[in-house]
Amino acid sequence: MGKQVKVVFVFGTRPEAIKMAPLITELKNRPLDFEVKVAVTGQHREMLDQMLQSLKIKTDFDLDIMDSRQSLSQITSRAMEGIDKILSKTKPDLLLVHGDTTTALSAALAGYYRKIPVGHVEAGLRTMEKYSPFPEELNRQIIARISDLHFAPTNLSKENLLRENISKEKIFVTGNTAIDTLRLTVKADYVHDVLTSMGDKRLILMTVHRRENIENMVRIFRAVKRLIREHKDIQVVFPVHLNPVIQEHAEKLLGEEERIQLIKPMNVFDFHNVCARSYLIMTDSGGLQEEAPALGIPVIVLRDTTERPEGVNAGTLRLAGTHEDTIWEVANELIISEEKYHSMVNAVNPYGDGKASYRIAESILYQFKKRDERPLEFDID
Repeated sequence: MGKQVKVVFVFGTRPEAIKMAPLITELKNRPLDFEVKVAVTGQHREMLDQMLQSLKIKTDFDLDIMDSRQSLSQITSRAMEGIDKILSKTKPDLLLVHGDTTTALSAALAGYYRKIPVGHVEAGLRTMEKYSPFPEELNRQIIARISDLHFAPTNLSKENLLRENISKEKIFVTGNTAIDTLRLTVKADYVHDVLTSMGDKRLILMTVHRRENIENMVRIFRAVKRLIREHKDIQVVFPVHLNPVIQEHAEKLLGEEERIQLIKPMNVFDFHNVCARSYLIMTDSGGLQEEAPALGIPVIVLRDTTERPEGVNAGTLRLAGTHEDTIWEVANELIISEEKYHSMVNAVNPYGDGKASYRIAESILYQFKKRDERPLEFDID
């Protein structure tokens, strides 16, 4: 069997915690194969802590880098400096980063500077628009140039990497770990005050948090107010991001609407279970574009581009952009047309089958010559 593969996870945000949690658990459940250390930067301090507690993730290192209203340059430099010290101390065989955050970019660079192999979970997502989403699109392109192992969630993500001359031997199609997490969190007997207060109204769950969407929020919120006033049988629940600018916009534009609940961010168990009981989800989130289809919930994407076109092609997502009239038209159509609504409900989820973490673990062992055969890849066909 040989010695363990020493793996260090580095992440810093709520979505990263949700998607890394099942992989951390998978590797920790294999103590003969892996030695696991977990480092967090605290890029989303309060929301990250909430996720870590909910998902029972124990951290070995916490950099706690955040100060009020830091610039991206400050976050990057502070994260790199702290991560470099962790890597110097732990000397891992493999550094695992997730997705496209500033933390992921900083960790990948720190690993590269120390010549430590980097594995990229959720690799290959692309819009090919440098500023959409910002700064995530360029972050993930840079991470791809650095990484030694690429864990692509879908075949389309793999094709993106191949077009960028990434060796096919270094790419493993695994599905998305977000789907693994849903298998742990969604419960049939779940009860929550948000749900009991709904009565017989249809629940629209909305999340808006992206940096590039702050200037679009007035238009998005106006469209939502129009929907509420047009349809008396719907109610909107909006867990408001802790960013003070977003909170200010939400309170000013939506705070007095009777059928719009502005609530604090929920822990992952509450959020996933409320998602599962929603009629419709309106979001600029990347992760929700993957999670909601696994729950059979249609998604309206409040962005002009998406790095997850598989969902659009499969019919689980509708790309509505950020203009008030278009958002209203797309949402209104799904509210009034049962045929179009159910065509989205019944579309096949292209993002995973709940076994991504297993495939990633097996891929790592194959790469480190602890498995003779390359593991089978995820494919919806």
